[in-house]
Amino acid sequence: MRTRATELFGIEYPIFAFSHCRDVVAAVSRAGGMGVLGALYFTPDELETELAWIDEHAGGRPYGVDVVMPAKYEGAGLGDAGEILSGLQGMIPDEHRRFVNELLERHGIAPLTEESAGRYLLGWTDATARPQVEVALKHPIALLASALGPPPADVVEEAHRHGVTVAGLASSARHARKQVDVGVDVIVAQGTEAGGHTGEISTMVLIPEVVDAVGPDTMVLAAGGIGRGRQMAAGMALGADGVWTGSMWLTVEEADTPEASRDRLLAATSRDTVRSRSWTGKPARMLKTAWTDAWEAPESPGTLPMPMQFMLISDALQRINRAGAGELTTFPVGQIVGTMNQVKPVSRVIYEMVEEYIETMERLGALAED
Repeated sequence: MRTRATELFGIEYPIFAFSHCRDVVAAVSRAGGMGVLGALYFTPDELETELAWIDEHAGGRPYGVDVVMPAKYEGAGLGDAGEILSGLQGMIPDEHRRFVNELLERHGIAPLTEESAGRYLLGWTDATARPQVEVALKHPIALLASALGPPPADVVEEAHRHGVTVAGLASSARHARKQVDVGVDVIVAQGTEAGGHTGEISTMVLIPEVVDAVGPDTMVLAAGGIGRGRQMAAGMALGADGVWTGSMWLTVEEADTPEASRDRLLAATSRDTVRSRSWTGKPARMLKTAWTDAWEAPESPGTLPMPMQFMLISDALQRINRAGAGELTTFPVGQIVGTMNQVKPVSRVIYEMVEEYIETMERLGALAED
C-alpha cells in the first residue's frame, strides 16, 4: 500500500493504532502499522519507562505518542500541576463524593477514603501534559498527537525542531482548521462512532468535510468506527490518507485490558455504547453500564468539569476493576465494539484488515471495469 502516510513515516500499512498498552503499540509497529502510545495515564517517570521499553521492542519501526492538552479545563490559572491538584481537590463537592460512595456501596464495593479520593490529576491539563511531551521528545518518536483541541503553537514548534510530525484530532471542519492554523501536520478526523472523547458528526459525513476544509496539502487520517478492511477502504475513498484506530486494540491478546472490562467488551453490541460525561466531564463514548446510567439518573448530582470529574472517580474505577463488578465496569470504547468478539494477536488483526481492504479494492475495481 502506498499513500502519503506510508511514504512520510516509512510504514507498510497506513494503519495507526492508539493504545495505552505498550505491548500493543510495539506489536502494531512491528506488524507494519504505527502504534501510538496514549501518555495520559502515566507520570513523566512512568512514561520514560514505557517509551524505553517500546524503543527496545518495536524492532526499530516508527511509533508515536498521544498527549491530552485540552484548550479549556477547570483550574487553568491555578499554577503548576501541584497547585492545580491541591486547588481542585478542595473544589470537589461533598455531594459528589457521597454519590460515588453510595453507588459503590450499592454494588458491594468499598467506598472511597479521604486519602484515596481524587488523587489522580494525570495528563488532563496543559501543566501535566508538557512534562510528558518533554519525555516523549527525548525518544525517537515519529509522531506526536494531541487531543481535545489544538496543541499550543510552541509545542508544535518544539516537535518540529526534533523532526517529529504533529497530529491533531478534530471532530468538525472548524476544529480541523484551528489545528492547521497552529502548524499541525496531520488531521485525525474522528467521527462520533469513535471511543473516548468524540463529537457529534458521523465519520461518513465528517471525513470529506475535513478533507475539503484543510486542503490538499494537509494529510487526513479517518477515525471513528474503523476496525475492518472495508471501513478502511471507505475512509480512503472519502479522501483520507490512512486510518486511525483505537477501540479494536482493547481485546487483542497483547492488551492489558482488565478481564472484567474485556469480557464486557467481547459481549457488547454496537448499540451498547453511549456518549457520557461521567468519565472526564467532557462527552466521551463509553460502554453503557450501570455506571453511565447512574450519572444520568434523577438522583445524580451531575458531572464535574474536566479534570475534576476524573479526579473524583479515578479511585472508584480502580476499585470497580479490582472487584470485578461487572454491572459497574465501563470503558471508553467506540461502536466498533460490536465486531470485537474474539481475542486475536495484533499481527492477525493487521493481516485480516489488510486482506479485507485488498479484497474490497479488487471488488470495486471490477465494478469500474464493468
